[in-house]
Amino acid sequence: MTQSKIDPRVLRTRKLIMDSFIELSGKKEFKDITIKDITTEAMINRATFYYHFEDIYDLLEKVLSEVLLVNLNYDFYQNDELNEEAFVHIFKAITNFQTSLSSRCHRGYEETIARIIRDQLEVVFYKMLLKQRNIKEDESLKVTAVLLSWGIYGASVEWRRRSNQISPEAFIQSAVPYILSGIDFRSINE
Repeated sequence: MTQSKIDPRVLRTRKLIMDSFIELSGKKEFKDITIKDITTEAMINRATFYYHFEDIYDLLEKVLSEVLLVNLNYDFYQNDELNEEAFVHIFKAITNFQTSLSSRCHRGYEETIARIIRDQLEVVFYKMLLKQRNIKEDESLKVTAVLLSWGIYGASVEWRRRSNQISPEAFIQSAVPYILSGIDFRSINE
């Protein structure tokens, strides 16, 4: 019989390592954090670290992915449809995530962070689109999810570039009617 549940001790240790990394990243630049720093902070040995993560870059990616999922409040989006409220919440979560990262100064890892954001958004959008259409799989919806993920990420970069002159909600709300109408300008102007 295959055990489908993961041992809670394994989950606690993984979380301990990730929390230690987050704690250290508040004190040091990512490039200055070593495996030894993490194992000392978490009070574990190197073998335990490598049981859970391939290297420090794998840890960075997993931490960022999980923090982003928490920001996106994944459970909410699994049950919601892709509407104006969802777009605003998703955009706000992405901008909050990027703002919190910029305070930790992960310079040099922008492309990794961008890829993680786009990948997570693509999954969220695809699941929401499938649920909204009540189907199991669709290639055109995968492409749509890719477009939405890159578009929302690009909009968040533009919002940051403008030095946060307006709130994330106000910034994205002006574009949502065009997104939801499929860029059918006739239906917006009527």
